[in-house]
Amino acid sequence: MDQEYTNGVSVPKRRRVLSADSFMGDRVRNSAGEDLGKIEELMIDIGSGCIAYAVLSFGGFLGMGNKLFAVPWRALQVNIADREFLLDVDRQTLENAPGFDKDNWPDMADPDWGAQIHSHYGHKPYWSADRAEDWGSRENSEWESSNRERVL
Repeated sequence: MDQEYTNGVSVPKRRRVLSADSFMGDRVRNSAGEDLGKIEELMIDIGSGCIAYAVLSFGGFLGMGNKLFAVPWRALQVNIADREFLLDVDRQTLENAPGFDKDNWPDMADPDWGAQIHSHYGHKPYWSADRAEDWGSRENSEWESSNRERVL
């Protein structure tokens, strides 16, 4: 990774733009270090241009019987150095989350479904009125700083 200099000290630059494909297959762990699965897809909100959900596969054996879960993007922290994500929930919370199988995806544009998913993970929907300023403007410094801190 390139270096940038702060007060004469060399520190790694934080990457701000990566391809969606670079996250596919990355593992997801919780704060206890438990493996919660891997990233299968990233779902983009076309209207805002932001990532709405990461689709996580969890469970099963040798890839068979895995259940898929849509996890709000804001619920995840990216650790680029270790190529993994942190989802701060226990295994039971994930096991109890609304899930789906690879052949029967939910309508992710349904606001009721989305509100249920966000609520399950303890987040407000990204499209809600009190979150709109975070997603509506790329010039919004609060949006920039909150997302910059999520990239470790």
